[in-house]
Amino acid sequence: MKHEQFVSALNQQSQGTLMQSLGIVFTKADENCLHATMPVDARTCQPFGKLHGGATIALAETIAGAGSLLLCAKDARCVGMQVSASHMHSASMGETVEARATLLHKGKSSHVWNVDVYSLQTDKLISSVRVTNAIIPSKAVPYGG
Repeated sequence: MKHEQFVSALNQQSQGTLMQSLGIVFTKADENCLHATMPVDARTCQPFGKLHGGATIALAETIAGAGSLLLCAKDARCVGMQVSASHMHSASMGETVEARATLLHKGKSSHVWNVDVYSLQTDKLISSVRVTNAIIPSKAVPYGG
């Protein structure tokens, strides 16, 4: 599957999910990186009008999972195993953030991604998130996905 088709498929599969609820849109994909955007609005803000750290982590885990999915063999699936985030700056209501996931390690049983989240308006680094995904055979996923 071409990378543009993968991005389109990810956005279609996001309908009716947390990704749609948070307004996450995938914009770019290749073997070593993936980009997605998310609005800073009532769905993703804390009561003070700033981007919620939990929404940022959901964006990071989403994009890293999609990146691992792109790399997985057809008979394997990926599941989140560990997430660690450092928040450096805030983003305010009305801004849009972009997550830029970069593959750090592609092993047989795990992938490690660094996801940097930037404000598209200020180009400030909002958060840096490390995500580790476990790569497992499809038959080992008891819930089918």
